[in-house]
This record gives sequence, structure tokens and C-alpha cells, in this order.
Amino acid sequence: MDWYPLRLTTPVMTHAFGGTAIADRLGRPSEVPGPVAETWEVSDVDGAVGEVLDGPLAGRTLRDLAEEFPVELMGPGRQGARFPVLTKFIDASGPLPVHLHADDETAHRLESEPNGKTEAWHVVDAPPGATALAGTLPGVDAEALRRALLNEDYDSVLRRLPVRPGETLYVPGGTIHSFGPDTLVYEIEQTSDVQQSAACWRQEDGALLDEGIWQDNLDLVIAEWEPWHRPDFQPGLAVRPSADVERTFCAAGPHFALERWTAASGAVARHEFRSAVVFTNVGGPIEVRSGGWTDVLGPGRTLLLPAALGAVEFTGPADVLLGYKPDLDAEVRAPLVAAGHSPDVIATLGDV
Repeated sequence: MDWYPLRLTTPVMTHAFGGTAIADRLGRPSEVPGPVAETWEVSDVDGAVGEVLDGPLAGRTLRDLAEEFPVELMGPGRQGARFPVLTKFIDASGPLPVHLHADDETAHRLESEPNGKTEAWHVVDAPPGATALAGTLPGVDAEALRRALLNEDYDSVLRRLPVRPGETLYVPGGTIHSFGPDTLVYEIEQTSDVQQSAACWRQEDGALLDEGIWQDNLDLVIAEWEPWHRPDFQPGLAVRPSADVERTFCAAGPHFALERWTAASGAVARHEFRSAVVFTNVGGPIEVRSGGWTDVLGPGRTLLLPAALGAVEFTGPADVLLGYKPDLDAEVRAPLVAAGHSPDVIATLGDV
């Protein structure tokens, strides 16, 4: 197999909180008429599995490739029925419903799912004064939480955090959260769609829920809630491959890592990798080169770089996000320690 960067189909979600920010702020043409809430850039979630758009593998699903070529696609030692990382753009033109995703143990026990969903939000754009909800306040118990959720009195029990473009929040499974309005986020997470919502409305269309269904949903939120998770936004940790290229580690843990790379005009950035990389452009059009393949990647567009390619180059001006499932010691801790970051500082990235 002569591997090459893969362009995948991107399932689009038109939930009630969406808008036009993905097109307006990123410069990416919309695939559907009307508001868009989410584009799933690389997905192996049941019912929303990406398919290769071009080249010799056109028409093959990401699930097919993960099963048939686990090492070549995902990297040495990688096996499993699904590609491990899910990435999205989320346009929270309106606020997301207050919700949570189960952690691995809870997903196994309560939802019969193979894994839960820890995630991280990288803020692409947000206005001054934007906030997010993440985790419960100290001293909140299950009774107080349920009462507040019933009354939609979120600020009495949840932590409200300032949101700033360029910062990232690592959100462990079991953390109650929401963000928006007017916030554009790039999200990386475990491959899963487990979710329990505390809202009295459906995120798909905003319709009010039957009272009994809402009460049942609240029971599940309380059952899956982890009260000790209180994450904070972080600016990331910088490494400079050269004077005109900056590499910033935004978030990291055993399930995924996320980096943001910027390159000055005319600068050539090169990244070598052992794991599959989700390569997403959050700037203007850029020329990308990998494994003998060269093409232009448009604004707001994504490539999946199979592990077999081993390296990618791109020419500035460029602003890109790189997501992957890491070997934490080799791919995260080692370069950060070499750049002078202490273990305590590295730990602020998430679960490192």
C-alpha cells in the first residue's frame, strides 16, 4: 500500500445551538443549507463513520482501514475495532445544553459501551466576556445538583470560567459542562457518542422534552457525574522547532494529544510522527507535503495522516492543529522536558 494523506467525509450536525461561524470565521464553505452546529472532521462513531473521498482508497471507511491496517494507519502496537480519536468543529452560536459524557468505567457499567468520552476544547474564536461551565463547585452534593438542574439554576452549582481564543480545556469523562453562546471550538475526544443531557430540550431541534424523559435524563446525569473534576483553561506549552515556527502543546492525556503549530510566511515546518495525525487547518490555504503527496489544504479543512507516512511538511503562513493518540513519554513529555518545562507544568495539559 502506498499511503497518502486521507480526505474524509465530514458528517454535519444541525443541532439547535448552531450557526454560521464555521463558514464565516474559518472561511470553509458550508456543506448544507442553514445553521451548522458541528462538523465531525475525523469520525469512527457508529452511524457517522468517515469515508475516504479520493485516491486509491476512495470509498473505504475509516472503520475498514482501522481493522485491516491497524499498524500502518494508527501506528505500532495499535489495534482495535475503531479509530481511537474523534475531532470536531463546534459552532456554539447558542449555548450548548448542560451535559456530561461518562468516563470509561461508567460507560462500561451503565451504558454497555466500549469506552467513555474524555475530551478537550480548543477555543478557535470567542468574544470578550465569553464563558463556559465546567465541573461543580466544591461542596455540591447530588441532591443540590439535581435541584439546581431542575430549576436551571446552573450558576449555583457549576463553575463558570472565562473563555479566551487560543486556550484549551481538558474535560475528563464525568465532568458536567457547557459553552456558548458565540463560541467556536475545535474538539478532540475519545471515539464515542455517549452523552447525558440535563437540559429540558432536545439539542437536535430545541423541542421541549416530556417531563418523564427529562427526569430520567437527570437521574443518569447524577449517576454518571464525577464531583471532583474541576478543570481550568490553559494557554498551552510552547516548543520552538525554529525561530519562525512555534509548536504549542494544548492538551494531552492517554486518549489524545492536541498541538497547535504556527509558521511565519515562507517558513517550512516539518513534523515527524509515529501515530496517525489529524491535521486541521485553522488559517488560510496552505501547501502540505507528505509521503510524496503534495496539495493545498483549504481553510477549515482536515487531513488524516496515516502513521505509515511518518512525516509532514507545510509552508507558512500557516496555523494548524495536530491531534493524535500519543505515546505520552516519547511524544509529549520528552519534547516538553527538552524545552525546559517541569513535570508539574506539563501536568497542567490534562492527564500527563
